[in-house]
Amino acid sequence: MAANKAQQALVEQWRDILALHARTQCELDRALHEHGLCGSDFEVLDLLAEGVAADGGCAYRVQEISERVHLSQSALSRLIGRLEKDGLVDRAMCAEDRRGVRVALTGKGRALHGQVRPVQRAVLARMLTDAE
Repeated sequence: MAANKAQQALVEQWRDILALHARTQCELDRALHEHGLCGSDFEVLDLLAEGVAADGGCAYRVQEISERVHLSQSALSRLIGRLEKDGLVDRAMCAEDRRGVRVALTGKGRALHGQVRPVQRAVLARMLTDAE
């Protein structure tokens, strides 16, 4: 009996986490839409702007990005293609491995990230603070 209650509490906690994620993602998409971005677009820009790639450089291999964002390989490829078309990122073949592709922010991408970062952080603060 106690095990069932404990399991049910875990299930309810999991569902609360999923609901919070869904509400936060919707709010992020709504807030970022006026800047021409969705939450996933921003996550990639944010990773490129603030992180350091495994080799210490500023360009990430697509595989590194896919390990950090929660998108399928095909969805990530489409997203990067869209960001590249918009002039926000550049894609190039890896010099050390011709099968790999590196992605880096352009000046335009860095400027947009700087403009939109406070919007994204404000949504996170509001949604995650209100959730507690």
